[in-house]
Amino acid sequence: MPLPGAVEMPIRVATWNVNSVRQRIDLLLTWLKECQPDIVCLQEIKCVDEAFPRLEIEALGYNVVTHGQKTFNGVALLSKLRFDETKSGLAGDDEDAHARFLEGVVTLKHGVLRIACLYLPNGNPVGTEKYPYKLKWMSRLLEYSKERLKTEEPLILAGDFNVIPHARDVHNPAAWTEDALFKTETRESFQSLLGLGLTDALRAVTDEPGLYTFWDYQAGAWQKNHGLRIDHLLLSPQASDRLANVGIDSYVRAWEKPSDHVPVWADLDLEAA
Repeated sequence: MPLPGAVEMPIRVATWNVNSVRQRIDLLLTWLKECQPDIVCLQEIKCVDEAFPRLEIEALGYNVVTHGQKTFNGVALLSKLRFDETKSGLAGDDEDAHARFLEGVVTLKHGVLRIACLYLPNGNPVGTEKYPYKLKWMSRLLEYSKERLKTEEPLILAGDFNVIPHARDVHNPAAWTEDALFKTETRESFQSLLGLGLTDALRAVTDEPGLYTFWDYQAGAWQKNHGLRIDHLLLSPQASDRLANVGIDSYVRAWEKPSDHVPVWADLDLEAA
């Protein structure tokens, strides 16, 4: 889905909720070889740092940083560029022990690129403490974004946001009205991020409906294309100005024993150092 008049770009940034990296390491390695992303944000790695299969990934030329958690959650950053700095955890709640946020900075030819890999809370069932936690987490992300945007550097928020932004991003929107992923408060919080000046990379390229990143394992959702778009790349103005191409690797969902999510990537005209 290239932008009109765009030329080939050198930096590819991708996000994928891999849904257990140890169970899907062969799929991940195959995709890395095929897609050749420069930077990858992984969510739901579902393992502690020591159990992450870093050697296999490093063998493909990636630097690996993880923020893991036993059984649940967990995020990782893979980069062919060396990390200048990394930081785990989202500010704003010292008691939040969930491994959901990992930030990395790499040096480019004309500055730096900051990438935030995030796994936003699902929030279901609504009516329990899980939904207020989701909204609070989104509020913390908003504050983080406000501060980072002040630096006027290229910034990418990449990950599983567990947010369906619009009706065109879900099959049968009426069935999702009261779901935490699509509730009005959730979508308003997402729009607040965009209101800061962040750009939804896919929607900068196309308004086409039916472009999904998640298909449930149940009821033949993949075969019927009953999906959701909940995995996003949000770009600061300095990154969106360099956006050339966006893709959803939906074919990965048809692989044997796949994740229920598929990778999303964007090409940016940001030259490596």
